[in-house]
Amino acid sequence: MTTDTSGTLGDRFWLRHSNPKSGWTRVPSGPVIVYAVYRRDWRLLCAALAWTAINPLLFSPPETDDAWMTRAVLAERWWIGEAGNRTVGLGYPNVCNAAGALGFVYALSAAWRRSPRGATLGTVASVALKLWWLRVLVRRYDRRDE
Repeated sequence: MTTDTSGTLGDRFWLRHSNPKSGWTRVPSGPVIVYAVYRRDWRLLCAALAWTAINPLLFSPPETDDAWMTRAVLAERWWIGEAGNRTVGLGYPNVCNAAGALGFVYALSAAWRRSPRGATLGTVASVALKLWWLRVLVRRYDRRDE
């Protein structure tokens, strides 16, 4: 894997974000955001949103693309750019990401209503469906040259 950072700002962003530490430390961001809304903890909410925004900039590019999360980020970029797809839609696998986004909206709504069961179910569904979507993209990314 090349770690050349001389490309566009977008190239450098994706390369740094492909560090598995970036990807895996962003996974809990959604649950923390839902929890912050549930608790009405606006400082925690601001911190979680700030973390989500700056996280991809904090890590150096990975040395290899062996890690699953590295390939997940590279697969997402490939899916959007080279393969010309969107991230949400009614076709598979984008329906998983779309349903996950709806699950997150439901979790936020449930958190606002202070429904712990709804917030938990929406959060779990959101994370699970996002990871499922990434799983499918990684498989397609790994087979792209076959």
